[in-house]
Amino acid sequence: MSTIVVTPVFGSRTTRPVARPMARRVAAPAAVRLTRRGRLVLTVLFLGLALVALTVLGPTSAATGEAGTPEPTRTVMVQQGDTLWGIASSVAAPGEVREMVHHIEQLNALSGAGVYVGQEIAVPVGR
Repeated sequence: MSTIVVTPVFGSRTTRPVARPMARRVAAPAAVRLTRRGRLVLTVLFLGLALVALTVLGPTSAATGEAGTPEPTRTVMVQQGDTLWGIASSVAAPGEVREMVHHIEQLNALSGAGVYVGQEIAVPVGR
């Protein structure tokens, strides 16, 4: 098929028709489209790779196979009105209450200085 295109001829006041072949349209390559299942598979693969990477590259345990030095402790049951500061001050040397509070928190794996009635905590003896 051809179309007739009217183009002006330079130097003349008239135009004449010139036959030119029609340009063929070439279909653009189709974009990659993912189906719902494809997105699900890619998500699962990505999460799996992330889990493997975190497992391999993540922090390692600081625990060793060696036993630490044993420390003599006694168990204290928290009573109404008791605070960790009060318990630590009864055990600590003068001026070392803050360090004792921290030490008791570490011994009992406490996340803070809060204690509750009936809680049993380990307290160092003779420090």
